Amino acid sequence: MFTIHLHHLRFFSFHGVHEEETVLGNDFEVNVDVTFTSNETITRLHQTVNYVKVYDIIKQQMQIPTALLETVAQDLAQKIYDADNRIISISINIKKLHPPIPNFLGSVGVSYKKDF
Repeated sequence: MFTIHLHHLRFFSFHGVHEEETVLGNDFEVNVDVTFTSNETITRLHQTVNYVKVYDIIKQQMQIPTALLETVAQDLAQKIYDADNRIISISINIKKLHPPIPNFLGSVGVSYKKDF
């Protein structure tokens, strides 16, 4: 089994349920782990999950304003799987780096794991 890691990806997006989030936007950090199996020695790109393709899917999805991060994570998992059905598991972590909570220091986020 192999796992491809895409970590600490930063995006400025307009996800959120509060009106100011859909207008002002926010910084997000995305971490994705994609696990797949291979019974052969991997020597060529077509034998593995292409992390550039996975990144492009993440980037595209992060540009679509969505009310809930849970929805973003579920949509990401399905779209990544649809791009390469050799995937057996996807783990996604999305952090909103500056949540609209008065006097709050830290981040909020969701984690999602999907087995196929």
